[in-house]
Amino acid sequence: MNTRPRFSSVTEIPAAAPEEAYRHFAMRLAYETDVADVAADLGKGVTSFILLDVRDEQSYTECHIPGAISLPGRRINEETTADWDREQTIITYCWGPACNGATRAASTLARLGFSVKEMIGGMEYWRKEGGAVEGSLGHDAPFYWQVPVRSE
Repeated sequence: MNTRPRFSSVTEIPAAAPEEAYRHFAMRLAYETDVADVAADLGKGVTSFILLDVRDEQSYTECHIPGAISLPGRRINEETTADWDREQTIITYCWGPACNGATRAASTLARLGFSVKEMIGGMEYWRKEGGAVEGSLGHDAPFYWQVPVRSE
């Protein structure tokens, strides 16, 4: 009796031709970087990019990646970026995979003429992978944005 499955969810649609796959994955890397690559470059003293924390100011104050600058995503515009070096790539990050703040910020920065990539994983994966942090709460800071409690 043949017990080999005849159907594969993985290979039902064949893999792309190698040349197509290369173009696809290279294009993804043109838009994204990850926590490990950012950490490695920061550890080597690479200064060819600006690391931009686009979360709210309080979250940045409580916990951020050393060397990152803060500019909440909704405040990114021509005036707030007028003095930035357009020769450097900007790496945006926010809370984590469930947050699209870094994507929105990257979109705005690209529209303003900056070279930009998003750091996938955000602060969540930076911290999960043991990345250094600084700020008033450091490693005790929450892992996600907490809705402020309003008193009635």
